[in-house]
Amino acid sequence: MKFSLATPDEISTEMARRIKLARIARNMTQVDLAQRTGVSLGTIRKMERTGDCAFRTIIKVAQALRLESGLDRLFEMGIQSIDEMIAVDRAKIVMRSRASRPRSRASAQRVAVTPR
Repeated sequence: MKFSLATPDEISTEMARRIKLARIARNMTQVDLAQRTGVSLGTIRKMERTGDCAFRTIIKVAQALRLESGLDRLFEMGIQSIDEMIAVDRAKIVMRSRASRPRSRASAQRVAVTPR
């Protein structure tokens, strides 16, 4: 499945299917997975049925199923251009807590005008 063309519900359903498949391939029951992760059985069942769970639960499940290497690339920025590469390099240096807001044209003009 190509996630770039999918809805959030479709992605959740596909991820749930993959998690269930990995669990079964490792000959684990839902109870086994719940015990290994420290997550309730109800949470595991719901996650496999709907894909709905906390992000921390996904991390715990990935570790229990030995799939944590897939997390390495989860939110890695794919660089499409030289401009994006420069922006990523600058962001690494600055490491601000939030992105700056784009300045509106009116506020940019107010800044440019100096009172006498």
